[in-house]
Amino acid sequence: MVSTTGSDDDLDNAPRTLVGAPRYSRRLSDKILLAFHHACDQGDYEIAQQLLHILEGMLTRRTVPPDANRRKSIESLVAAHERLWHLRHPEQNYS
Repeated sequence: MVSTTGSDDDLDNAPRTLVGAPRYSRRLSDKILLAFHHACDQGDYEIAQQLLHILEGMLTRRTVPPDANRRKSIESLVAAHERLWHLRHPEQNYS
């Protein structure tokens, strides 16, 4: 919500769409992947698993037009699954 007091700070705090610039600079899938890594860092593996499930659903549905970054996104999803597996199975890590 934007205040109507008219101060210069209000423009700094206003959503960018009111000024004309794009409001979001990252794809939703990127934000979900970041949230996944944050959940892993916090040790909340159940939430991390749920976020991966959501991300997988987003990446496996067909989009029109096709996403040019689909291969990179799928590779990131696989890496995220691997990270979660290693966190849940520390006894299997040989490094």
